[in-house]
Order: sequence, then structure tokens, then C-alpha cells
Amino acid sequence: MNMEHLTIDTVDVRKLLGAASGDAALLYLYIHSGGETAGAEKALGFTQTRMSCAAATLRQLGLWPEERKSPIAPGERPNYSEKDVLDAMDQDNSFRLLYGEVQRLMGRSLNTEELKILLGFIRYLGLPAEVISVLVSYCKERARQKGSLRNPSLRTIEKEAYSWAEQGIDTLEEAAAYIHNQNARNAKLQKLMAQLQIRGRSLTQAEEKYARSWLDMGFEDGVIAMAYEKTCVNTGGLSWPYMNKILSSWHTAGYKTAEQVLSGDRKQSVPKGASGELGEAEMEAIRRVLQEG
Repeated sequence: MNMEHLTIDTVDVRKLLGAASGDAALLYLYIHSGGETAGAEKALGFTQTRMSCAAATLRQLGLWPEERKSPIAPGERPNYSEKDVLDAMDQDNSFRLLYGEVQRLMGRSLNTEELKILLGFIRYLGLPAEVISVLVSYCKERARQKGSLRNPSLRTIEKEAYSWAEQGIDTLEEAAAYIHNQNARNAKLQKLMAQLQIRGRSLTQAEEKYARSWLDMGFEDGVIAMAYEKTCVNTGGLSWPYMNKILSSWHTAGYKTAEQVLSGDRKQSVPKGASGELGEAEMEAIRRVLQEG
């Protein structure tokens, strides 16, 4: 490996710092210094478990060099019958145990249609029973975070199960890395809502789509607050489309830090509706945000 001239993207650095995984950071450095993924476990002295966890974390951060193919076969979803469920209950001990565990987590008995969905998790999506248990617990906790007092339906859990399968989340390590990443993103989302003075309510679907896209742009702390201040100065309040044009413009220009925004070319064209150069009032507002941050 040649570490002498290794260059790391600042966005990748922020992702790694947010993950708070030393093993994932070490594996990232190994790969980006020319190491082969196949030999990483031995080269780094990792156990199989440490390697699996580190690789899972990088995959969830979008930093793994290889794409994982979806295990979901193309074509129509299988339509399981009541006989399929009864046969599984009679012949498959793991399905029987999973059935009991999911009923315990849901706090109620599952009907035949729900058992068909559960069977599909195993046979069609190829998810192990222990991963399905984690999936159900995750969906329950997510519903609680959104203010729901009821457990999610099996149909709701099924949508998440397909998402997990498509992302290759089929081990406990992958599930743990995914949940950690989602919790970190949700914490950032809550912080963003506070910056936008949104309290006492959840974001609408459209608002959350905007907010998550801004977080994915990789700005450092303070930049989104600057865009909010600029939006309020120019429009008199929070305008999601207007603020999105500002942040998209900065993202396109390659601005990631507050200093880059302030020192960037003010004559650069800005998307229609997002104003041109910053006025003195706007500059003063931005300086105030930086000082408060």
C-alpha cells in the first residue's frame, strides 16, 4: 500500500466521522491506498466479525467500492397460498420460531394474510429470521419516533423489508450498520428542523424530501443555516423551493464550508428565483450566523 500521496474527499471524511467506527475508517484507508478488498481481513488483522461490521458500515455510507446486486428476482412477486403457510408451519422449525417472535413483537396474533407476507420475507427476499426480527423492531421504533402509539402493519413492514433486500441488508452486521446510519441521519434531521425553527410537528413528506437531500449534499455545520437566513431575508420566511435553489447552487459550485460560501464568486449565476449577488443585509445576516455558530 502506498499511503504517501493518499487524498481523501472531505465528504467521505465527514461520513466516516459521523459513523464513529475506527474499523470502518481503517478499512476505507486500506482500500483507497490500493489494497484489495479480498485481502483486507488478513492485511488489517481483523476477525471475520470485525471485517463484516466494517464492510457493512462502508456499504451503508456509500463508500464501498463494489456494488451489491439485488437478490430479488425479476418478475411478479410470488403469491403464497394458505397451504404454503401451513406446510411451512409444519415442516420449517425456523419459520415457526419466527412466527412466534414476530407475534411477540407485534403484541398480537398474525392472521393468514400476514403469515403469507412473513413467508415471503424468508422465501422470496431471502432474509434470515434473525434479520427479520431486527427489521420488525426497527419499524416499531421508527413508528414511535414519528409519534404513533400503534405498531406498524405487516404491509408497512413489508415495504421496509423490500428496501432492505434491495440494499443487500441480509446479515445482523448489515442491519446494525443500516440502523446506526439511519439514527445518525435522523439526529441530523432533528438538528436541521431546530435550525429552521420547526417545532411541535413532523415534516411533511415533501419537506422531508428537501431536508434529506440537503443533508446528502455534505455541507458542514452552519451552511444550511446560512441558506435559511438568506431565504428569510429575501422572502420574509421559510420557502422550501427557494432555499433548495440556494443550496443546490452552492452544491453545484462545490461549496461545502461557510468560508467557501462567503469567499466564492458572487458574480456566479444563481438559479432563477434565488437572487443574484448577496446584498449587504444578507452578508451581515450570514456573518451573524457564523458568529452564533
